[in-house]
Amino acid sequence: GEEAFLRIARLVKRYGAAVVVMAFDEEGQAATTDEKVRICTRAYRLLVDKVGFPATDIIFDPNILTVATGIEEHNRYALNFFEATKIIRDTLPHCHISGGVSNISFSFRGNNLLRESIHSSFLFHGISYGMDMGIVNAGLIPLYSDIDPELLELIEDVLLCRKGNDATESLLAYSLTMGKGEKKATDEEKNKWRTLPVQERLKHA
Repeated sequence: GEEAFLRIARLVKRYGAAVVVMAFDEEGQAATTDEKVRICTRAYRLLVDKVGFPATDIIFDPNILTVATGIEEHNRYALNFFEATKIIRDTLPHCHISGGVSNISFSFRGNNLLRESIHSSFLFHGISYGMDMGIVNAGLIPLYSDIDPELLELIEDVLLCRKGNDATESLLAYSLTMGKGEKKATDEEKNKWRTLPVQERLKHA
């Protein structure tokens, strides 16, 4: 409830820390665009208007939820996050948006090659909508521009909810062909760039 929220917010402010606010309220976790915006707006007004919390120290996590589960209501989960992110950034000045990126791809546990490509695509679109923080292993995901075009189209059909459940089925079918005849890069190979000269490391980044 609000009383507990305000008590904790005042304590956080007293210690000079930033605050991460997830999109949960008394009724549970926000899943739709409207729910995410409503809960984050309510939290922002409490923090800024009642606590005097610096808006620049507010980080919202509007919940990155798993797509491609085969459940129709989950098909818009990525798009809901993107839409909510834009509205929050447009209407709640100076706040930040973060989220646990790996949540988006839980449907494909065990297929790290696919998951990393999904994370890269999600970040590409999330940033364009206003996401400016994220929890992700940046050293392991491919560059957006390096993702195979056919795979990228299938991933974005899912993330942008372009074909409903058909998008999930198509990506699942493609995932079953991944890794055949391909050598999976080891962590050592993926991190080889870290041993390069500074200019080369900057170019890689």
